[in-house]
Amino acid sequence: MAYVRPEEALSPKNRMGGILEVIYPGGENEMSVALIKWDGDERIACRWNGDDKHPKGNPVSRGQATWFVVEQYAAPAVEQAARAASERDPNSLIAQYREMADDKAREREAEEWSEGLISDASAEG
Repeated sequence: MAYVRPEEALSPKNRMGGILEVIYPGGENEMSVALIKWDGDERIACRWNGDDKHPKGNPVSRGQATWFVVEQYAAPAVEQAARAASERDPNSLIAQYREMADDKAREREAEEWSEGLISDASAEG
């Protein structure tokens, strides 16, 4: 799986002010969605991730991976759909937090550890 990851698509530099948040990274040959700075404004943007054969994905401009900026009237729907897809993704940060929260033994260990920190701090004072 060799493609330009969403956070690496930073072109064109004269319009792109950076990626504020990759909302849905997608995977190989999937669409990614991000909140980016475009001409100084926050905008929702999309791109298709590539693959081994076409690593730059789509769109591409002057040989560089770029973003397609979504029109303002469609941006809320695209953002909402991307956030929902991200929550359902088993590899997402949210899914990983859910998995950790469901691990009762790990939760107990974390609580004991944090309680130990409190008692350590109390002993110093």
